[in-house]
Amino acid sequence: MEPIRTDEAIQLIEMEYAEMPGLKLTFWQAQRLWNFTEDVCDQALRALVRNGFLRRTADGSYVRPTAA
Repeated sequence: MEPIRTDEAIQLIEMEYAEMPGLKLTFWQAQRLWNFTEDVCDQALRALVRNGFLRRTADGSYVRPTAA
């Protein structure tokens, strides 16, 4: 099985957050949930924060901007 590419990881994360309103994950929870390498997880989460799809909370979790 080929490792997932960053663009594929971004699409997967977007779908999961869209399907589960209120989803709140730390970096390590996201990496484990989707079985991403650290590098792919980091790149995908950073891209999603940059484009405004996700935001990082004070405790380091990733949430949708409309979530608390």
